[in-house]
Amino acid sequence: MTLDLADILKQYPHAGRDALIPLLQSVQENFGYLSRDAVIAVGRHLGLPASKIYGVATFYNQFRFQAPGKHHVQVCRGTACHVKNSATVLDAVKRALKIEPGQTTRDGAFSLEVVACIGVCGLAPVIRVDDEFYAGMTADKVRKILDSYRKKEAANG
Repeated sequence: MTLDLADILKQYPHAGRDALIPLLQSVQENFGYLSRDAVIAVGRHLGLPASKIYGVATFYNQFRFQAPGKHHVQVCRGTACHVKNSATVLDAVKRALKIEPGQTTRDGAFSLEVVACIGVCGLAPVIRVDDEFYAGMTADKVRKILDSYRKKEAANG
């Protein structure tokens, strides 16, 4: 169940600066990202300027400021994936989607995130699309996987 912003803020009555990160996490969990309006509302609720909220949120790479795509692509760059050439995989994803990490495609279909470790090191290099893991990735496999998601979207209307 997705809450509206007012309901999330109500969960933190009389909150102070120490509630900032959990509050931002709740907002992002519900909306998928931290919108400008949400940052301003959190700042008002906590009695902090929006610049302070942005300062904290931009320090942590867990927070996003753009709505995620319908399909969220994560590319693992952990040690095992790095050794098995995940840089090439990342380049292939960026080329296929025409976006950089942290961005969403213009059509809103895909967003891209680089992660330090997905936790399936024995399957390196790995990408994750939504909740699905893809192992032993190559540039060619990246194109095929992303094309399969595009075809599913086209078939669904």
